[in-house]
Amino acid sequence: MVFDFFGAKKKVVIAMAHIGALPGAPLHDAKGGVARLVDGVLADVEKLQAGGVDAIMFGNENDRPYVLAAPTEGVAAMTAVVQAVKPALKIPFGVNYLWDPKASVAIAVATGAAFVREIFTGVFASDMGVWAPDLASAARLRHDLGRDDLKMLFNINAEFAYSLDQRPIELRARSAVFSSLADAILVSGPITGQAADQSDLRKVAETVTEVPVFANTGVNIDNVADVLSVASGVIIGTHFKVGGNTWNAVDGDRVKRFMDKVQALR
Repeated sequence: MVFDFFGAKKKVVIAMAHIGALPGAPLHDAKGGVARLVDGVLADVEKLQAGGVDAIMFGNENDRPYVLAAPTEGVAAMTAVVQAVKPALKIPFGVNYLWDPKASVAIAVATGAAFVREIFTGVFASDMGVWAPDLASAARLRHDLGRDDLKMLFNINAEFAYSLDQRPIELRARSAVFSSLADAILVSGPITGQAADQSDLRKVAETVTEVPVFANTGVNIDNVADVLSVASGVIIGTHFKVGGNTWNAVDGDRVKRFMDKVQALR
């Protein structure tokens, strides 16, 4: 099914703009500071837009090891970076602070983002310990801040984690729409850069028909035709990087080749 998502009647490609490690994270470059973070992500954004992606999502993937409660300095820095890059944006953008729903919503509202991605529901055994996100607080914050229009994209099978809720994935997806007000459902693989199970993606897409279903990880130029035959769109980061390495800069040629193929599929 094709949805009118971000004003475009087509299969949507949301590209990741990975910000360098933020202040407080072990890999943060204190000497380069926020200015270097801005320079790095701005260069990636320029290549992504030139390649023709539909939207951009800012994320703090470099803040390894990840936390479940965002530190104040991380929220402040990510907000500052996104706000600094915003004048260069020509397409819709979203944010995702790993892995804190309220922080993600707060940054989205502060920067005027169109959407936010997060693990909003479920309970997981994860690399970060037991993971039980607080959806209600995030949804209420969105409402209290006057941003009911902010789209909430629900990643329902977290990377780096095992769901302790053993209902079939399609039932968890259906529940997220019915009781949790999800604006879109995202289906992930087991880790960043690894593809979601195609059968899981299909089961979710066949069960959830009132909101878009996106493939959230592992999409590349070789599997995108199969993925888009099922999904409403994709979120893609690793494949757009130099050498297909998550931690490298964006490769503009890879973006262009991928988007050329997507355009042909559309």
